[in-house]
Amino acid sequence: MTATLSSEQSDSSPTPASVLRDVFGYQSFRDGQAEVIDAAVNGRDSLVIMPTGGGKSLCYQIPALVHDGITLVISPLISLMKDQVDQLKANGVAAECVNSTMSREALMSVYQRIHAGHLKLLYVSPERVLTNDFIERLETMNLSLIAVDEAHCISQWGHDFRPEYAALGQLKRQFAHVPVMALTATADEATRSDILARLSLNDPHVYLGSFDRPNIRYTLMEKHKPVSQVIRYLATQKGQCGIIYCGSRKKVEMLTEKLCNNHIRAAGYHAGMETDERAWVQEAFQRDDVQVVVATVAFGMGINKPNVRFVVHFDIPRNIESYYQETGRAGRDGLPAEAVMLYDPADMTWLRRMLDEKPDGPQKQVETHKLNAMSSFAEAQTCRRQVLLNYFGEYREEPCGNCDVCLDPPKRFNATEEARKALSCVYRVNQNYGIGYVVEVLRGMQNIRIRENGHDKISTYGLGRDHSHDYWVSIFRQLIHKGLLHQNITRNSTLQLTEEARPVLRGDVELELAVPRLDTAARSAKADKLSSKNYDKPLFAKLRKLRKAIADEDGLPPYVVFSDATLIEMAEMLPTSYGEMLAVNGVGQRKLDKYADPFLDLIQEHLTHHG
Repeated sequence: MTATLSSEQSDSSPTPASVLRDVFGYQSFRDGQAEVIDAAVNGRDSLVIMPTGGGKSLCYQIPALVHDGITLVISPLISLMKDQVDQLKANGVAAECVNSTMSREALMSVYQRIHAGHLKLLYVSPERVLTNDFIERLETMNLSLIAVDEAHCISQWGHDFRPEYAALGQLKRQFAHVPVMALTATADEATRSDILARLSLNDPHVYLGSFDRPNIRYTLMEKHKPVSQVIRYLATQKGQCGIIYCGSRKKVEMLTEKLCNNHIRAAGYHAGMETDERAWVQEAFQRDDVQVVVATVAFGMGINKPNVRFVVHFDIPRNIESYYQETGRAGRDGLPAEAVMLYDPADMTWLRRMLDEKPDGPQKQVETHKLNAMSSFAEAQTCRRQVLLNYFGEYREEPCGNCDVCLDPPKRFNATEEARKALSCVYRVNQNYGIGYVVEVLRGMQNIRIRENGHDKISTYGLGRDHSHDYWVSIFRQLIHKGLLHQNITRNSTLQLTEEARPVLRGDVELELAVPRLDTAARSAKADKLSSKNYDKPLFAKLRKLRKAIADEDGLPPYVVFSDATLIEMAEMLPTSYGEMLAVNGVGQRKLDKYADPFLDLIQEHLTHHG
């Protein structure tokens, strides 16, 4: 049986700093952790807003190990609980979860351990925690803390409201003496106030961390031929793990098939799949057996995988919170990561139309507001991180230097000539056609439809043949943004001129546009990958191989053994003794005993041959 920390260290009570070092193997706290842990140890309620990967879980795991008694963690997903429990056990902590997939024997065994005082953390779902049977059990436990994870689910203003969460306030009323900690990565001001009210938190310590994830590079690509754009992008990410989010199950299946045909180790994931099939995909991804998961939003809340190097959005999300959470699954180890979105304004139009069909009311207003903010982010010509942080009420003076707009500012050019060609071509085809067709006429394409319509005879036919199809699509999209053209949804998105187009067509005014960006994949390939640190790359590759072999033997995901960040630090510091190994972040006492020898041997052997 796993020993609990308190029985091992009964001579001298553990302190938060000693638990951080000895159990989790970290030398120092991250921003905000120490003050939140302090408040919990002193019995105060708290609301903790920390970005994904900011170390939220340590905020309640450390107080759990400092206190006597048991900490209850309420978490929405079985996969997320299982993951956290596996990682705690790997660090020698007595933790278990209670969920609907367990047999009666397994449940009884967990309850016996609780009553014998052998457990420190118990993970449970919001549905189960409020059953009469479970409340009765809680009354017999020595509860030291209640942690509510993913707390934005409590609020009707949150982007993922769940009714079963809304009832959690009754726990505070029933166990008034037990401190409650609510945690989430994404909550705007309205959501934060709602969480405080609904959970009845008493004079809480509120920690609002920065929403910034400086290691993530945000990039937007204009969507032209999305499947080949994705395949080209993945060629720049050889051997790295990532997630691609799609807007529908059909697209997930289509894209997964295309990637597999291109020899990419990809698997699909959506809510329409069998439970065991979904569990297999998640497990294979955790273990690095699958490189890319193509998924709907059904995938991710339970992903505690630190080495996701990229997240691609094949379609634009409905709100900034979802975008922030989904991109936040990249780079949780703090190493460089990328968030790439493919954007076509037509996708936005489709989302708006879906929203228009909903009944009027406060929920529709909330969703409309959030969709407008997402659209502004996608069409921003200023630093994307500033737009993102602004949304959460965090104002930055300086551009970030790590997004596509900062790294490669849109170049402007005098586009009067191009605009006049484009606008007059729309006029010559009687404002009856969409972008694709007008571009074909402008480029002088030889096809039956153009000939049948007699459009190979008009004055603008072939005027734009010196530029590519994608170039002209970008020009037309900008003319739409600027209000010179209107896409009529009710008539199959045909292009129509607006009043603003007149002065440009007449040559009365000059027009500036951004030089079309035709492919970001080539640029991001040049982007510095993990080269920001000076470490031994061949050794890192060997350490990863060893980690995978050990993990497979123990039936664990590789990052439960050691994270990528820990392996990179080994390849940088080259430890050859237990003392040096303990100085590496992520190596605690338990992992030192369990895994240090094969890693030290490998480093020693590598140094002998390459030293």
